[in-house]
Amino acid sequence: MEIIRTDCLVIGAGLAGAAYALQAEKAGLDVQLLSLGGPTDANSDWAQGGIIYDTDPGSGLLAKDILEASDHTANPAAVRQLVEEGPKAVHDLLIDDLGVGFDRLADGELEFTREGGHSARRIIHSRDLTGHAILSAVARRVQETPGIKRQEGAVAIDLLTLSHNTDNAIDRYLPLTCFGAFVLPAGSTEPVAMVARKTVLATGGLGHIFQHSTNFPGTVGHGVAMAYRVGARLIDLEYVQFHPTVFYGKNAPRFLITEAIRGEGAVLVNVEGNPFMDALHPRASLAPRDIVSRAIHKEMATSGEPCVYLDLGALDKNNLKGRFPSVFERCLEHGVDIRHDPIPVVPAAHYSCGGVHTNLEGRTSVLHLNAIGETACTGLHGANRLASTSLLECLTSAKFTAQADARDIAAMEFKLPEPRAWESPPLEADPTLVGQDLNLVQQTMWNYAGIVRSPRRLTRARRILMEAREEIQSFYRDCRVTPELVELRNAVQAALLVVHAASLNPRSKGAHYIVDEERQN
Repeated sequence: MEIIRTDCLVIGAGLAGAAYALQAEKAGLDVQLLSLGGPTDANSDWAQGGIIYDTDPGSGLLAKDILEASDHTANPAAVRQLVEEGPKAVHDLLIDDLGVGFDRLADGELEFTREGGHSARRIIHSRDLTGHAILSAVARRVQETPGIKRQEGAVAIDLLTLSHNTDNAIDRYLPLTCFGAFVLPAGSTEPVAMVARKTVLATGGLGHIFQHSTNFPGTVGHGVAMAYRVGARLIDLEYVQFHPTVFYGKNAPRFLITEAIRGEGAVLVNVEGNPFMDALHPRASLAPRDIVSRAIHKEMATSGEPCVYLDLGALDKNNLKGRFPSVFERCLEHGVDIRHDPIPVVPAAHYSCGGVHTNLEGRTSVLHLNAIGETACTGLHGANRLASTSLLECLTSAKFTAQADARDIAAMEFKLPEPRAWESPPLEADPTLVGQDLNLVQQTMWNYAGIVRSPRRLTRARRILMEAREEIQSFYRDCRVTPELVELRNAVQAALLVVHAASLNPRSKGAHYIVDEERQN
């Protein structure tokens, strides 16, 4: 078995993973950066609205908005770090160093917009392609940096720990410690072992454990599932945020309709053209996402219609194509001209507010295993995430985790044994069965653990998923590992973790909304 050794193994190359790699290399560390696809194949690339660049962090308004969106459950220390350190992180890397092409006014000053849950215009953007503008700039710098070795198409299978993956029986008495991961390289049928002083989970969220999602394909909670299997602490997994406005069309793909459109004045209306958010929240169509998603869900259930609509009548029609080119082109492909037509929308799974528990330097409960970005949970989002905090969190978590890792590597001794060899089973996985099982997971989560939950629905979801996991585990043990099989194994595990967390929390908070069906009947 091939063994690759490095200082830092980063699993996931979205904005958090790529930014960490740049920070770690800058500190003199050797980095292996794994990505399922190409340089911009990540959720970060699909972020439309923008990134917070708060020019008045001392006002306390941003912290107040984050806490309010979280239903007052966010971790004050994590909020404080983001508010205080965020502006410098954006300025130093994105504006000053990389020169990301954010939209500017005629006088050259940055153009600010507002999104749901925000009390002020503090979000900078690059039309409606902000994530792509940021990630492509960061990815180019990664490609130019010799100390970062990028492994495209590589799939992390399992984490290596002293408790599970060495032949020395004494190692199991040591503190639970990670020293890398088994990885399936692109185009290979045999895993390699990547041994690292620091292992960083930056695999993104888990949106595709649900049938409808805004996430990049394959985003099924890889980091959460791998961390769970080695005993890391997880937290807040019941808080899955559903984005309220995703394009709806018969036989059309679901894609995000940026919240910035509502920030510029678009209004949610029902099939009869009547606004329905005004009576539900002081900010109407710009209420926090969980409130808007549930309102749309209720409106659809009441009317029997498959969607609601975004009315863009208050926006400047002559500016729509230039300001929102991605939304304009994609809607037009499916017969909706946003200059004249309302946009049909439905909610879809968008962001995991919970994840692998970490402190403010990315440390998990497993020694030398870190998590950053959406995979991690510092408590910043609490029960519900404020719009446009996620890209900013990627930058700050990457920066502080990389700096802490550099200090550790300079000062600590690391036990990095040769891992026990991987043994490949003889059989080949049936792709039809793999696909059907993944679809079962997604449908189960959407129907029974989605926007509105109940004890009865969660019990049914758990029963279906437990049975599916047993089948999948047996299947996995007997078949040679493939990317599709890894995705399925992690998806069913992440789904069960979300259902379990939801079942343990009887109180509706933020993105977790639970009803007692028996009391309603």
